[in-house]
Amino acid sequence: MKAAAEQMEILTRGAARIVSEKELAEKVGRGKPLRVKLGVDPTSPDLHLGHSVVLEKLRQFQQLGHQAVLIIGDFTAQIGDPTGRSKTRPPLSREEILVNADTYTEQAFRILDEDRTEVVFNGEWFNKMTFSEVIQLNARVTMQQMLQREDFKNRIANDQEVRLHEIQYPIVQGWDSVVVEADVELGGTDQLFNILVGRDLQKSEGKEPQVVLCMPLLEGLDGVKKMSKSLDNYVGITEPAGEMFGKLMSVSDELMTRYSVLLLGEDIDPGLHPMEAKKALAGKLVSRYHGPEAATAARDDWEAKFSRKDFEAADLPLYQVGDRRDLLGVVQDAYITAFDSKRSGSDVRRLIQQGSVQLDGEKVTDPKAEPGWKEGMVLKLDKKRSVRIA
Repeated sequence: MKAAAEQMEILTRGAARIVSEKELAEKVGRGKPLRVKLGVDPTSPDLHLGHSVVLEKLRQFQQLGHQAVLIIGDFTAQIGDPTGRSKTRPPLSREEILVNADTYTEQAFRILDEDRTEVVFNGEWFNKMTFSEVIQLNARVTMQQMLQREDFKNRIANDQEVRLHEIQYPIVQGWDSVVVEADVELGGTDQLFNILVGRDLQKSEGKEPQVVLCMPLLEGLDGVKKMSKSLDNYVGITEPAGEMFGKLMSVSDELMTRYSVLLLGEDIDPGLHPMEAKKALAGKLVSRYHGPEAATAARDDWEAKFSRKDFEAADLPLYQVGDRRDLLGVVQDAYITAFDSKRSGSDVRRLIQQGSVQLDGEKVTDPKAEPGWKEGMVLKLDKKRSVRIA
């Protein structure tokens, strides 16, 4: 294992909150592998780069010789994490959860070393608990503790309901740490309350409390709001290599630096031109999820489209103009047909009028215009998407 000081430099890089850094240094300094826990609820089948931030930190622990413990919350997902929610989550069936768990772990192992990851389902212990044991577990915390949680306080203040099963969530997540004997637990900053409950429960069991290591929530492509599918500002880790590369090339220089630290655990080379640095970042991320050959091809294709403006060489999706031939209608339909992305008429009109839409390299700014559509023409919908007229 690396020297403790070198490990600490790697492990603390990019972290938003550590409780406490002194405790982590003490644990690392013992020279023994730590059990590093990450709990995930498979509430959806696919991951995006925002989800990968904590997985990247877990990978760093792995590379330094520590034991990764990935808890699949097949039980906790049935409760639903109330973190950041203004209302109760809709329940998922166990069948849905297990299907999601399969795809979640497959995608997680594109980052983690599967052979060095201990995977456990928390249903293994919670489904065996008697009601008496549940009562005893609840007796370890107070209602005052649970109501200190911001999500609950805000809902109560706004006269919104808090269901009793939601109050159980931090308790059962915390008990996971007792069962797996976690030395460190990872999570986003929104998980701080839950992870601290785990520390309290470990103390009540006479165990050494886990270190809390919270990573920041990753901003989406807009550089403002948290990466989210619902906000369409995300990069999915199963997206085609070309689409992933193109999305990453659209981020700002400031966000590029943050992405490099949080997603790759490394700083941007200060000697590189910002454009070259961004291509290198996009290439490394595409290579991680699709392999080096796909990354090289994605970069070549992006440069053909946008650097050299060589649209004849670019591999663009084909689009056939239908009965509606006005620019507004064609662009709106092309988003749906070629990219499965529904855009409102007002949104498309704004793109056209601000000059984002181009036909064979020339801006077209009249939404009502009916160009003479011909096979082979390239219609640029925005800075990330173009189609070739079939």
